[in-house]
Amino acid sequence: MVKKVKLTGNDLTIEQIYEWATAGDNEIEISIDQNALKKMQVSRDYVHRVVKDGKPVYGINTGFGALANKFIDRENLAQLQVNLIRSHCTGVGRPFNRTVSRAVMILRANCLAGGNSGINPELVDLLLAMINHGIIPVIPEKGSVGASGDLAPLAHIAITLMGEGKVKFKGSVVPTMEALKQIGKNPVVLGPKDGLALINGTAVMAALGAIAIYESTRLMKLADILATLTLDAVKGSMKAYDEDIARLKPHPGQIQVASNLNKLLEGSKIIISHENCGKVQDPYSLRCVPQVHGACRQTLNHAKEVVDIELNSVTDNPIIFPEQDKVISGGNFHGEALAFCMDYLCMGLAELCSISERRVEKMMNPTFSDLPAFLTKDSGLNSGLMIAHVTAAALTSENKYLCHPASVDSIPTSTDKEDHVSMGVTSGRKLHEVLYNTKRCFAIELLCNTQALDFQRPLKSSKPLEAVHDLIRSKVPFIEKDRMLSEDIENIVKLIDSFEINKTVENIIGDLN
Repeated sequence: MVKKVKLTGNDLTIEQIYEWATAGDNEIEISIDQNALKKMQVSRDYVHRVVKDGKPVYGINTGFGALANKFIDRENLAQLQVNLIRSHCTGVGRPFNRTVSRAVMILRANCLAGGNSGINPELVDLLLAMINHGIIPVIPEKGSVGASGDLAPLAHIAITLMGEGKVKFKGSVVPTMEALKQIGKNPVVLGPKDGLALINGTAVMAALGAIAIYESTRLMKLADILATLTLDAVKGSMKAYDEDIARLKPHPGQIQVASNLNKLLEGSKIIISHENCGKVQDPYSLRCVPQVHGACRQTLNHAKEVVDIELNSVTDNPIIFPEQDKVISGGNFHGEALAFCMDYLCMGLAELCSISERRVEKMMNPTFSDLPAFLTKDSGLNSGLMIAHVTAAALTSENKYLCHPASVDSIPTSTDKEDHVSMGVTSGRKLHEVLYNTKRCFAIELLCNTQALDFQRPLKSSKPLEAVHDLIRSKVPFIEKDRMLSEDIENIVKLIDSFEINKTVENIIGDLN
């Protein structure tokens, strides 16, 4: 059954973006709310009045950027917009994936539904029809500096509304007109300001941020699950997770993590088996999980706060205020806030990866864990999980240089008219690369700690952690002797991507913080 939803321009959420962007073809039907449509038409009528009056107004009857002082005659205004879109299709690199592309389209439509852009509503209708029918413009990843909006990538969407460019449709890349004909739609002829409204905004940055935040929210919980599995697998101490400690340093993230760790370990027979062993302190990667994981959550909280605001903001230029009878050229297209928060979230995810890699090393090392070297029964003949740890180390190291903030690396463009830029899309792209690496670091820790847990038999961990062990074992059998592990890692990544591990735990003990 098709789910029908409406864009109002003011109440879109991160959860909705993820749900709608990942929905299958023909599973969802997005349209514009009637009140939003009325506002759009009012601002569109205002644009036509500006054209009729003949006064120079940036973006409506002038050139763009450094060419803003060039007045354009009325008979050339439509061609001005067409030329704008064609000239701005300069993106390079591989295309954004389906999820990100759909998220960008949804966000651009939501911004324009706010009613301050002066765009022809028919263009937004066509954009939504493409989403609803599974038509995805081919949008190259590289080419935006995140200042006058995400000009190049958004132009690659805008040109498809003109019937030009290429799209992905029914599993193939085809000319746009071919796909539009199949869904019974015609391209829309651009009018005054239409092209600029389509490409001046932060939709690409915001889409990258929203998708990453949705997944990172679940990875933060997963990190706590991994840490407790590893703690039990090496017979570590949970004394450092005492919530009285967290209350003396009451950072919200630390308190949340400490609570999660105790819930996850409650009832573990492994913990009980060595509670009087005399072990006082574990290494930091086990002992300081509340402090480190908690701090990582703070980066997520900040990113969510910023992106929540951006999703329902008007981010193009100039902005139309019909009721006040004014058009103002400003800078809402600048992506500084998004760039900063995505760079910050990169650090949070990279640290989760870093501490995970250290926990993996502890499981490899028999001098610490009393487990077989490299978690294999016949080490020497078998290398076991030795090189899985090396892969985790490689990913962790790569994340370190990806944490260099793109947001501080401004470069002037457009003959110095656009002299300070955010590099927000670069921040978002590397955030997704860090996210990719972190998932695989987590998969390697799960590969190792479930193997290590098997060496603790007949002792059992807690119910939720044993359920996670069983879920992993349903996809990845115990490693009796050396085998190719890449497929095992990717099978665990699939469980991470589906959030199945989190669901398995929360079905037993309720929602984690």
